[in-house]
Amino acid sequence: MDTTGTFYCAYCNEPSVTTVDISAGLEQRYVEDCQVCCQPNQLYVRFDEEDYSVVIDTDPAQ
Repeated sequence: MDTTGTFYCAYCNEPSVTTVDISAGLEQRYVEDCQVCCQPNQLYVRFDEEDYSVVIDTDPAQ
């Protein structure tokens, strides 16, 4: 099941919408480039087990 979530770039703080796949697990970590400044962000994706809402935290990717 795919759903969308919003993350804020660790570099420019602009919001970006991304598609996440819950079948990859309730907690995920991967790198995605900011849609505004193109810098790589380490995304930490968590799904709420009750309502499957998405929470995404970011750090600069190394």
